[in-house]
Amino acid sequence: MTAALFIALIALLLFLRQRIVIILGFAAGWSYLVWGDGKLDYIVLDAWAAADNEVLLSIPLFILAGNIMSRGSIAERLIKVMRIATTPIPGGLAIATILSCAFFAAISGSSTVTLIAVGSIMYPALLKAGYPKRFALGAICAAGTLGIIVPPSIPLILYGVMTETSIADLFIAGIGPAILLTTLMIGYSLTVNWSRGSAALELGALGLAVRDGIFSLFMPVLILGGIYSGIFTATESAAVAVLYAVIVEIFVHRDMELNDLNDVTIETATMLGSLFPMLMMALSINTFMTYQQIPHTLIEALSGLIEGQTSFLLVSMVMLLIIGFFMDIGSAILILSPLLAPIAIAQSVDPVHFGIVMIVNLELGYLTPPMGLNLIVAMGAFHEDFWTIARAVLPFLLLMLVGLVIVTFLPALSLFLVN
Repeated sequence: MTAALFIALIALLLFLRQRIVIILGFAAGWSYLVWGDGKLDYIVLDAWAAADNEVLLSIPLFILAGNIMSRGSIAERLIKVMRIATTPIPGGLAIATILSCAFFAAISGSSTVTLIAVGSIMYPALLKAGYPKRFALGAICAAGTLGIIVPPSIPLILYGVMTETSIADLFIAGIGPAILLTTLMIGYSLTVNWSRGSAALELGALGLAVRDGIFSLFMPVLILGGIYSGIFTATESAAVAVLYAVIVEIFVHRDMELNDLNDVTIETATMLGSLFPMLMMALSINTFMTYQQIPHTLIEALSGLIEGQTSFLLVSMVMLLIIGFFMDIGSAILILSPLLAPIAIAQSVDPVHFGIVMIVNLELGYLTPPMGLNLIVAMGAFHEDFWTIARAVLPFLLLMLVGLVIVTFLPALSLFLVN
């Protein structure tokens, strides 16, 4: 049976694209055969039992809502408000880019969706206004990563599911670090573009932009306000986001038709076709590890090597930064969070705080070669080569590293709203 598993693994890796799903499936099969009861049907049973979780419904719903907004005009209307509001500030267009990414991330929950939706509008605008190409590329790619820390965030949901941590608490805890990272990017943009002229704020134009974008501006208030006030859960908020996006884009803005909704739904289902098999395998392995008390064994083994919160956080930070170079954030969360979260708790690290630390660590992986997802997406979106974009994001990457250190060793930044 073991030999057959190896042969199947090699064949699948050669001919299929979703390699992480295959590797997780092989790992699950190997674990159940070698260390478990030898029954492979337990993989399916454990995956099904673990997947019987209402919170998982929020993932496809938030992705669908983000895709609907990308197809419609919500992003464009948000950007218009930000552009007009920042005209009195030197380098205002650069600041408008950062704010647009942060604001759109708060209603899409996705880094790549934010990068494409905002970047397709702001990148040509920055170049037309005379901003250096290198700065424009770096700003958009880096600010696009805010989508994974600004709630509602798909990676935060994945972490919450895998570690049984409150999704609502994770969303609330993400606000402080998101504001910090946004502020650091704005500060840098303001500094390097201080010589660029500003213009008087046209209140009439701003009023018109706010009027046109009022439904877009209200969306994060509705979604996040509903969660934080306890009116609805994270899953219910995702359903509300989809319904609100459909109503606004089709019946209010009238920038979509019902036929477009069918296309967007199919696109979303295609995306989920790769995510959910991976999630199911990871949940099955997580159940197996819990049953075999593997996290408990790891805690005992590492307790003599790592003493105290500071040592654990330093080791975790370095390890996650390295892993982020080679593994996408979803895979890293699914594989590592069930192992690291119990160790964090054993070291008296708040599980909500550690979740934020883990996400911000892996966020940097979006901008680092060779697997940086935002770098790869930007290649296609802006028609630039990989290393040109990688060099452009370097100043922002250093800023985010400073933000990571602050987030890691200042737990109050994440927890002050939670507590």
